[in-house]
Amino acid sequence: MQATYILKPIAHIHSDFPDKFGIPRQSGLIDSLKAEIIFEPEYRNPDAFRGLETYSHIWLIWGFSESIRSDWSPTVRPPRLGGNTRMGVFATRSPFRPNPIGLSSVRLETVKTHSEHGPVLYISGADLMDGTPIFDIKPYLSYVDSHPEASEGFAGSLKSYKP
Repeated sequence: MQATYILKPIAHIHSDFPDKFGIPRQSGLIDSLKAEIIFEPEYRNPDAFRGLETYSHIWLIWGFSESIRSDWSPTVRPPRLGGNTRMGVFATRSPFRPNPIGLSSVRLETVKTHSEHGPVLYISGADLMDGTPIFDIKPYLSYVDSHPEASEGFAGSLKSYKP
């Protein structure tokens, strides 16, 4: 039996980027970028955040809300290659995907409770546009999430590239 998946936002990010232009291409490239994650009312239960403050980094699973299309292409033109070479969509981090889902690792600066918004996450290093929907948050675990020996494919071959 085929399962049906419905993702609904649990939160939205508030950042200094009102549109997609100027946003860093990857999370963590500019550590000084600050943002806040404000949760939807039904997810503001403080118990859901218990223990989160003990982590230095978290994963954000989010939606490319400005890149939703009714169709998709098996190839895209990564900016990293100058936009002139087509690569397979699954070999890239392009927003133009079958499911427009993004993944970002960010620093969790603090968790504070506000009277109006409940628990709010203060983060740095985010690469998301203001208002981007957040579908889930998971703790970053360095013993399994970091692979220093990993191959970077075509993206790693362009060491002279500067964001």
